[in-house]
Formats: sequence, structure tokens, C-alpha cells
Amino acid sequence: MKSINCKGKLIDLSIPRVMGILNITPDSFYDGGKIKNDSEILGLAEKMLTDGATFIDIGGYSSRPGATDISVNEELERVLPVVTLLLKNFPEVILSIDTFRAEVAKKAIEAGAAIINDISAGVLDDQMLKTIADYQVPYIMMHMKGSPQTMKEFADYKDVVREVLLYFSERIATARSFGINDLIIDPGFGFAKTISHNFELLRNTEKLQIADVPILIGVSRKSMIYKTLDTSAADALNGTTVLNAIALQKGASILRVHDVKEAVETVKLLDALKG
Repeated sequence: MKSINCKGKLIDLSIPRVMGILNITPDSFYDGGKIKNDSEILGLAEKMLTDGATFIDIGGYSSRPGATDISVNEELERVLPVVTLLLKNFPEVILSIDTFRAEVAKKAIEAGAAIINDISAGVLDDQMLKTIADYQVPYIMMHMKGSPQTMKEFADYKDVVREVLLYFSERIATARSFGINDLIIDPGFGFAKTISHNFELLRNTEKLQIADVPILIGVSRKSMIYKTLDTSAADALNGTTVLNAIALQKGASILRVHDVKEAVETVKLLDALKG
């Protein structure tokens, strides 16, 4: 059974779970700057939880291609008050923190966060793996080359599936060497990848099931959907649902989404289909 330990609570991932995205950045690609105050944050979080989210992922650093780099202090000033606010109002909520910085991870865990979601798998901060090992929280490792500022230059592969697999083999082994138990991998759709690379990875998601590590899929409203359909992120919900259904059929354990209700319905329908 695939399960992760979130602050002493075991979450069974043999049933796929939904992670709601709570971006508190002014410049994220889809929902940047939408949330203006505490009541809006609480309203969105409550809706996600009511709609069936198991986790809420808080992001204080926009990782869209070419996003503005911000200081550790600015990221902390965005993230920590939201962790405190949500735990005060929803004490049972399982919070994930979308950061590649060990200092942000450490302070967020101490404030009550349960999971760290790192777009760089520990590559951009050499203290990250030690921090995760010290606190023994579940750790999501994403595949990316370069940084959010440079990744577009690195979208070059001979065989994207093989290279992503090799990357995860190495990162999983390194994380295990630190004594990290609960690992989740994320292929990193849109991070140093073209649209065709993204579809190649989705087509072969089942090949990423290595070392019994659960897979998180995050395609929600991304450009692989709206550019293929010649539409916009705002009109990419239907496309997101289609690709989420395919991801579940190929072994995804977690769907990271902007639209929780639709993703939860997708999980339920696919479960019914399996009988």
C-alpha cells in the first residue's frame, strides 16, 4: 500500500488524491494576484476542502517560465501568515509548501505545514534534503532543468522519458541516502519541456512508476492544454479534466489542480470504471 505520513496521519495513496493549488503570488500564470486578503484565502481554502481536496499546496514563489526571482524573506512573508491562518481556521488541513528553499521549508514545517513540494528536487538548495530528513515530512520531487528563469533554454532531450527516469533514479537514491522515507515524484509538465515533451511524458506516465514511489501529476490549465486547443488558461478546465483522467489511468496518485471539484469527480468516475 502506498501511503505517506503527514504529521502522524497516514494518507493512503492507493486511492488517488487531489491537491488544491493556493497561489499567493502576484504573477502566477493562471491565478496570479487573484487573492487579495485573508477572507479570500479562507474562502478559497474552504471551497477546496468542501470539494474534496486532501491537500492544499501553498505557493509564494511563482515558478512560471521567466518569473521574477524574489528573496527568501519575501517568500516567507507571503507563505508563513497563510500557513498560520489556514491552520487556525482548519486545524485538520494538510498543507503542502511549494518551495525550493530549505529556509522556507524549515520555517513552514515549524509553523505546521506537513509536506514540501520542491520543483528542483533538492538541486537548487543544497540544504533542502538535510532539512527534509531532519523533519521527516513527505517530499515531492519534481523534474526540471535550470531554474524558473532559465528553464526554457534547457528544453532539449534525446529521449525525454528516459532522461526523466534517470533523473528520478538518481534523486530518489540521493534522498534515501539522507534517510528520507516518504517520496513522491512529479514529471514537471512545462518545466524545461516543449508541448511535445509534455505529451510524450503523459503518454508514458506508467513507466515512471519506479521504486514504488507515488506520482503527482500537475497539468492543470497549463499551456500544453490551451496552446494545443488554441484557447487560454481561463478556458482550459475541460482539457485539464481530460488529461487528468488519462493520468489516473496511467497510475497517478495525486492530481495537483486549480479546480478541485472537477478533479475529485474525475477520480470517483475512474474508480467506478475500475469496478
